[in-house]
Amino acid sequence: MSEQAMILPSAAPTAQRGRWLRWVLPAVFLALLVFFAVSAPGFLSWGNFNSVLLNNFVLLAIVAIGMTLAVSAGGIDLSVGVALDLAAMVYVMALNAGFGLPLSIALAMLAGGLTGTFNAALIASLRITPFLATLGTLFIGTSLQQLLSDGGQPIYLANGVRPALASSGLAGVPLPLLIVAGLALAYGLALAKSRFGREVLAVGEQLEVARYSGVAVGRVTAVVFIAVALACSLAGMLLASTVDAYVPMSGSAFLINAIGAVFIGTTLHRQGRANIPGTLLGVLFLNVTANGLLLIGWNFYWQQVATGALILLVLTFSHLGRRLIKDAA
Repeated sequence: MSEQAMILPSAAPTAQRGRWLRWVLPAVFLALLVFFAVSAPGFLSWGNFNSVLLNNFVLLAIVAIGMTLAVSAGGIDLSVGVALDLAAMVYVMALNAGFGLPLSIALAMLAGGLTGTFNAALIASLRITPFLATLGTLFIGTSLQQLLSDGGQPIYLANGVRPALASSGLAGVPLPLLIVAGLALAYGLALAKSRFGREVLAVGEQLEVARYSGVAVGRVTAVVFIAVALACSLAGMLLASTVDAYVPMSGSAFLINAIGAVFIGTTLHRQGRANIPGTLLGVLFLNVTANGLLLIGWNFYWQQVATGALILLVLTFSHLGRRLIKDAA
């Protein structure tokens, strides 16, 4: 029986209001665009648009896409910054050592992937909760970076080995945006259309039921956290190519916003699940809000207050919408 058929006629208006409330995120986002277009000088300029997309959107989007997988599996990955940083560090060191771009990329992906493999071993084999496992990895990875970088000193790319990874492109489209699009497509299809995606959702929603139903919970969990780390490795290399250096612990700046973008994006799903399109809109929402408030001259701390208030507004109305639909069924 369809959802529409299950709703009693007397409850139909309530359910309809609930469904409309699911669209509060796009509505608030469009309202912000209009407000900043009118109030913020230079908001609609090409230079600002390019800055929002290339300097702010790309790296957070890549990390948040990976985080979407972790949240879909019922967990969270607090070590995304570690995978990003280690990949950036190995990438810069390998290029400076003369290994060449292809081998340097491979080594960087391996370094980041090892972070995910370590998380997978803790979670899948030792049955440690994702929060505690990745928290431990975060502390270990942070200390490791300090040891390998003389207490947190940046490592700069040598002048002769600076590949234009962040500034190259194809058919006029910058390579970083192509990477975001490809990653979103691959992870989005895997999550929404494949058997693996159904297993991830089963593990995330009913872990014990999934286990007793024959789902290889350990394998699914391991693949998820390795995939998260590999995505963050791409972000690490792009960051290092953008600033021509590896800056220790810089990946931690993406953690909170990545989590926020994922949960903002759940408001687009009628069952409140993490999803790639919603996550990308969540990233845009956060970036446009921060950029617009900066352009109109708000103090940084008031920017944080306003952003938090908007996030709470979106999540509250979305939760209310789902409650109305549930109560009307």
